[in-house]
Amino acid sequence: MRRLLVALSLLAAALWTAPASAQARSQLGPLCTTDTTPADQMVDACTKIIALKVFKGEQLATVYFWRAVGWNKKGDYAKVIADTTEAIRLQPSQAVYNLRGSAYYDKGDYDIAIADFDDALKQGPPSGIIFHNRGNAWRGKGDYTKAIADYDMSIKADPRSAFSFQNRGIAKEALGDLDGALADINQAIRLDPTLPQPLINRTAIWRAKGDLDRAISDGSEAIRLAKEKPPVNIMTPPNSVLISGYTHRALAYEAKGDYARAQDDYKATLAILASDAGSKANQATAKVRLSLVTDVSAPIPRDAPSPTTQPTAAPSPQQTDAAPSPAPAVRGMRMALIIGNGAYAHVKALPNPPNDARAVARSLRDIGFTVFEGVDLDRAAMQKMTRDFLRDAARAQVVVVYYAGHGVQVDGRNYLIPVDVELKPGASMTEAMIDMDTIMAGLDDQVRTNILIFDACRNNPMAQHAASAGTNRGIEGASGLAAPTSLGAGATLGAGTLIAFATAPGQVALDGEGANSPFSAALSRHIGTPGLEVQQMLTRVRAEVVSTTKSKQVPWSNSSLLGEVYLAEK
Repeated sequence: MRRLLVALSLLAAALWTAPASAQARSQLGPLCTTDTTPADQMVDACTKIIALKVFKGEQLATVYFWRAVGWNKKGDYAKVIADTTEAIRLQPSQAVYNLRGSAYYDKGDYDIAIADFDDALKQGPPSGIIFHNRGNAWRGKGDYTKAIADYDMSIKADPRSAFSFQNRGIAKEALGDLDGALADINQAIRLDPTLPQPLINRTAIWRAKGDLDRAISDGSEAIRLAKEKPPVNIMTPPNSVLISGYTHRALAYEAKGDYARAQDDYKATLAILASDAGSKANQATAKVRLSLVTDVSAPIPRDAPSPTTQPTAAPSPQQTDAAPSPAPAVRGMRMALIIGNGAYAHVKALPNPPNDARAVARSLRDIGFTVFEGVDLDRAAMQKMTRDFLRDAARAQVVVVYYAGHGVQVDGRNYLIPVDVELKPGASMTEAMIDMDTIMAGLDDQVRTNILIFDACRNNPMAQHAASAGTNRGIEGASGLAAPTSLGAGATLGAGTLIAFATAPGQVALDGEGANSPFSAALSRHIGTPGLEVQQMLTRVRAEVVSTTKSKQVPWSNSSLLGEVYLAEK
């Protein structure tokens, strides 16, 4: 970014020779257009200059650009986008497109960011910085091959770009090339030993390799460096490095079984103000993991992190094979959470989900998965089983989550329905349900593959109750589960995540006329096929469901898988 600022600095130097008040020329100008000016002073100075209404065209665009730089330092990306958009209207430039693209990237809007970086490259000569930033956006989308190609261009332009080596290493790690990733990140550390970010990413590689002591050591050094000398690069979101450092070290402590230190690091993560999408995703993970390592009887947290939790009720007697042996999980193991709810007490009962859950659980056990299985679970039992699974899955290499039963979307978020759910006037309906986002946050980790499968919302069980409940309009209007806007904005998802639904977003899945739903019948038949890659397996399931239901139901999936994943060995 530094080189892109040079041209704007030269323009700014000429800008202050234009007619203006003496105060604007001698004080406000340098405060506004010096990239080392503190954020609040920069924004204030630029705002006062704009209010003078002295400058127009390219000169005014320059002032808007520098105010956007100030907003960027503060992590206020909406205002960065507003000011850079105005600057582009007045006078497009490479630096302005790059800054706006970076703000969209930090918001998690990767497609728009890539479009801005493309426009930036059209505005001037090839820039290693812009190639690097576009590589970040490709990486955010999960297109690691294009990310690596852009990092190659950035390194070619500047062979001493530590961040480009680091981020190319992250992309290689995501593709499973741990040795290539380690080589790139080691080079980044050699180029600049004072940077905490490469050490944080090496922490993840050591965890993937199972070397937890090295992971903890690198995480500790990264945290020390981030505290000693906070990053000053205006393109680095405030507090993001420290949040990432604490999260990664906490995951390493948890994998080692040092829950006390993991708790401390998760609490430290949540105590820091997050501004960017990646940091918020890290905090969502920390929130769930903190609950899991703090008190085994505490409910999963919902809207706000809280170190103080209340015990939950004992498991429902309907729970079956709820938790295998409580022995610690082993790196490389494959685990599954299987729940089938049908015996609803207050909404329409479903005959098939228990059968569906048992069939899928049996198929997964046959191919070597350790299975947590529950049938007709009330909220307390469903909470406990989910907690137990998430806790043990922390060290699994591959996890599968399968749910059959009622599900519903509320304000775009998906909830799974325990059998004892009862809607009453004035009650908060979502508090009685299990939030799918919470499960996803608990599993979000770049060293694991996650397969989540939901045969839910076989009808809309809530519509007849929504009117009497009175306070919620989201349930009544949504007859199916919602498509995730992404797999969690800013989520790491480095090892790949696939989410599959029995039917398309907003549509109703069929319970079926036989012992199983059309989707689960097809899934249990194909999931254990040896040598069948998981996305090919779901394609076969989709084709069978479409045929069986005469096109009334079309299964749907969203994937960030990075390569071929086989649930059953070749």
